[in-house]
Amino acid sequence: MGRLLVTAICSVDGYVADTEGSFEFAFPTAEVHQAVNDLERGVGTQLLGRRTYEVMTYWETAPTEGDDPEADFARIWSGVEKVVFSTTLAEVSAPRTRLVRAFDVEAVRALVEAAPHDVEIGGPTLAAEAWRAGLVDEVRLFLVPAIVGGGLAALPDGVRHRLTLLEQRTYDEGFVLLRYAVQH
Repeated sequence: MGRLLVTAICSVDGYVADTEGSFEFAFPTAEVHQAVNDLERGVGTQLLGRRTYEVMTYWETAPTEGDDPEADFARIWSGVEKVVFSTTLAEVSAPRTRLVRAFDVEAVRALVEAAPHDVEIGGPTLAAEAWRAGLVDEVRLFLVPAIVGGGLAALPDGVRHRLTLLEQRTYDEGFVLLRYAVQH
């Protein structure tokens, strides 16, 4: 049985993108990128909203040769199944990817329970659905040493959960990883 994970790289004030929609402030250092990669190795399926899918399609054609974190991530990304939730996309073009029109709580619960590996939900808008339904098992936040003052929040408003700290780690340039288990 898999777990449903939420991972975000966000500002200290909790935003994955600023008020203009930019996430340049959140570009990881090589050390942080490698840490993300190491966490991603246990993920077998990615659940994505339309915007996150569109951003992540870059990794479908990114170079996979070499030892650098970007090539490593491209190899990891190409090996996972992807489910894109969108009412507006006509089709998906990436391999190992299927399109689903609506977020069905019971279908996602069944997918996670049947998964031999962890399932990760990408994008805060889609993840909010899983938070509200009580499906999230673990949250992994990479805090960027920046305050952006507003934008797209990493975590949804109006949702309350108790968390248990699993790990805290600091990285170069002031990045911090906080991993929490969600108490159910």
